[in-house]
Amino acid sequence: MTDERIENIHVAAEEPLLTPHQLKEAFPLSEEAVATVMKGQHSIKEILARRDPRLLVIVGPCSIHDMDAAREYATRLATLAEELEDSLFLVMRVYFEKPRTRVGWQGFINDPDLDGSGRIEEGLKRARKLLLQIAELGLPAAGEALDLVSPQYVQDLISWTAIGARTTESQTHRKMASGFTSAVGFKNGTDGSIGVAIDAIFSAAHSNHFLSVDPMGHVAVVRTQGNPDTHVVLRGGSDRPNYDSESVAACERLLRAAELPENILVDCSHDNSRKDPARQITVLKDVTEQIEQGNRSIVGVMLESHLEWGQQQISENTQALRYGVSVTDACIDWKTTEQALRDLRSRLKTLLASRVNA
Repeated sequence: MTDERIENIHVAAEEPLLTPHQLKEAFPLSEEAVATVMKGQHSIKEILARRDPRLLVIVGPCSIHDMDAAREYATRLATLAEELEDSLFLVMRVYFEKPRTRVGWQGFINDPDLDGSGRIEEGLKRARKLLLQIAELGLPAAGEALDLVSPQYVQDLISWTAIGARTTESQTHRKMASGFTSAVGFKNGTDGSIGVAIDAIFSAAHSNHFLSVDPMGHVAVVRTQGNPDTHVVLRGGSDRPNYDSESVAACERLLRAAELPENILVDCSHDNSRKDPARQITVLKDVTEQIEQGNRSIVGVMLESHLEWGQQQISENTQALRYGVSVTDACIDWKTTEQALRDLRSRLKTLLASRVNA
């Protein structure tokens, strides 16, 4: 029995939530969705193992806030992915949770109505529905695992998972990643430190146990076998970017010293672009030149992209939000994205095959 004199003093309410099993029954996997997720997970692991010469490209909105805009973006990206698939493996960023240094909108699952009402069950339902629709287009999805319970509801539809800069050092997130079926990219710390990501890779590769919920919503001890399909994501740091050849070489040395595969994905956004969307293209061109000059460690890139350029603030009148414009970090627009990825493929398509392991 809870003694209210000493427990839950600051808790306003505890609301029952549908179980992961109930959500999956309401939005079941179709055969098309299963095929997309399996192909996505397999292809990414083959890229990391250097058995697939293509470059992994994680691209899409900084965060999902509008289902219609997200579906339109996914439809366009699915067509582009098919066009470029001989050289690039495109995966859509479908991020529903946003970390906050202080306060702010915490993402679609936490607040689907963008008004602070916190309708988490509705957020989970809409998120799963969107992921199913994207998978049925044949387009793999990437997500960020931030909350410790929500992956139980949607992780079966994810082909690549990010652990963000603020959570890479978290022991619990490392343990959670050790049980994911998808490949996992650990970002360097917000200060630019790569060591935390390397430590995370070690931790996630080992068997772990942690508290979570099972499909029926019961509190459970989850025991994992370890996830061997992990890598570093360079996203820059508070003091400087780290996409340049010297920074990449330094990361290679650290991975080599730790006896880990030299697999690096460069995030063209965040501190590497100083959150200026135009600089994402500058970063992408620099990375392309590194590969042209013989780099073998860069296995992928990430771009924050939406239908329209820039960023807008969430206001009380959500109906006034501009369609296809990010409400978190500023993004490049679709036209720029399309051109940048076509240029990337054109420059690298004859070079990538040489990077496959014999």
